[in-house]
Amino acid sequence: MARRITYTFKNQPREINFAKDKYQDMYQAIAAAEGVDLTNYLNMVRQIEMTSKGSAAVRNFRDQEFARMGFADIYFIKE
Repeated sequence: MARRITYTFKNQPREINFAKDKYQDMYQAIAAAEGVDLTNYLNMVRQIEMTSKGSAAVRNFRDQEFARMGFADIYFIKE
């Protein structure tokens, strides 16, 4: 089942389709749609997952990094 994601990239509202079989999560889908390389980001996430005890550290890092890349207001659209 396809879903839709709405987000803002560098103050421009955007909307894309999302399929779980192509991307692991909506963050990877929006990065691919905008042509952002996530290699360094994914390596850092793996390191944080190995060293932190909870998922809050990973979630906090993800939110900060995507804001730094220019993304904001990332949501699935309910249909």
